[in-house]
Amino acid sequence: MEISPVILDGQHVRLEPLSVAHEESLVAAASDGELWNSTVTIVPSRATVAAYIAAALDMQAKGTALPFVTIHKSSGKVVGSTRYFHIERDHRRVEIGYTWLSASAQRTQINTEAKLLMLTHAFETWRCIRVEFFTDFLNHQSRTAILRLGAKQEGILRNHMIMPSGRYRDSVCFSITEAEWPEVKARLAAKLRQ
Repeated sequence: MEISPVILDGQHVRLEPLSVAHEESLVAAASDGELWNSTVTIVPSRATVAAYIAAALDMQAKGTALPFVTIHKSSGKVVGSTRYFHIERDHRRVEIGYTWLSASAQRTQINTEAKLLMLTHAFETWRCIRVEFFTDFLNHQSRTAILRLGAKQEGILRNHMIMPSGRYRDSVCFSITEAEWPEVKARLAAKLRQ
């Protein structure tokens, strides 16, 4: 697996490598819905965006993550962020997460196409055998979205993380395997055509 920054380009969305230059555009995207107030996901605010980007780029420098900004192509605006992380080269396994979208971009084709681009790259370029997703047990919107992708729920990890508020988070684990990928890909492509 050659892990290096890459642009993933679709019809509706372009995923570009995250950089320090995206600080203001991420704050603007998160302002659409004041997403930093969420108790079930971590979205940067003006006060935390520099540390958010620095942590993502540090993970990238260590070879364990590949972070992106999500750009809505028709407007040219950054509408969120996502990343590959927990990259396990030896086991050809990766997690997709840290995904958030502006309120106005949620429940649109943007997330579907972004996931199709990321899954295609993971399974067809990196030759992954497994792609994982984890979300807060309390984040019903995210759990529903992950299931709509075609991922299978595998279980719940109790006291998996400590959220910024200090709350112990139970995380729900989902995955897509290489054997499932062709069917998942076809379903996602069909959704985008609708």
